[in-house]
Amino acid sequence: MDVAAHPPAVLAWQRSPQVADAAPLVLVPVGSVEQHGPHLPLGTDTLVAQAVAARAAALVDDPEHPVTVAPAIAFGASGEHEGFAGTVSIGQDALGAVVLELGRSACRWARGVVLVNAHGGNAVPLARAVERLRFEGRAVAWVAAGVADGDAHAGRTETSLMLHLLPDAVRLDLAEAGPTAPVSTMLGRLRAGGVHEVSPNGVLGDPAGATAAEGGHVLARVVDDVVARLRLLEVGEHGMLAAPSGVTAS
Repeated sequence: MDVAAHPPAVLAWQRSPQVADAAPLVLVPVGSVEQHGPHLPLGTDTLVAQAVAARAAALVDDPEHPVTVAPAIAFGASGEHEGFAGTVSIGQDALGAVVLELGRSACRWARGVVLVNAHGGNAVPLARAVERLRFEGRAVAWVAAGVADGDAHAGRTETSLMLHLLPDAVRLDLAEAGPTAPVSTMLGRLRAGGVHEVSPNGVLGDPAGATAAEGGHVLARVVDDVVARLRLLEVGEHGMLAAPSGVTAS
């Protein structure tokens, strides 16, 4: 196979679950197609989710308990970014419906499904859908692919991640800061008018100082957190994978 001719989402599914000796745990990256300022690609969240899922799967996979990565759910609930060209949001209801049907279908043959989410706007519909699937008796959960101390959107954290993962897609010559105040201080305006209400350039944070090395460090922290939760494989509140006792989210 010519790897260059096939996107990672296709390559991730090449090992057919039909030839596995045991039912696999399926990791499903979940992202978005939305503006990430003038300097980052629209698919930033999806690329991060795919990278985290692939690296986590490689660390926890074993012959007796195989783990595979499905193609990503690339479109998410991005209504807060609707004021910007390039954003394609399918909304919370549609995303929830996709997750419901995906979970119902995959759980016919998989030992479980874990959704690896890299877009905050997807959290509510994912939690609702996962709770419904678990009520139906299906082994489905979700996990967040992010760091608690990162800036909000298209700032230093995500810019560093993309410099590490896909540097050719980053336009540092176009990078500029947005508001750097805590998001909590802008919630009222964000809820009323979306990101455009508080940031004309779509950035929440400041990409200045971003480096590929920092992105690699951030990615490693996220992967370590997801791996710890996958190894524990206990489900907590709202269908989210729990962290091991005494360990807080990165």
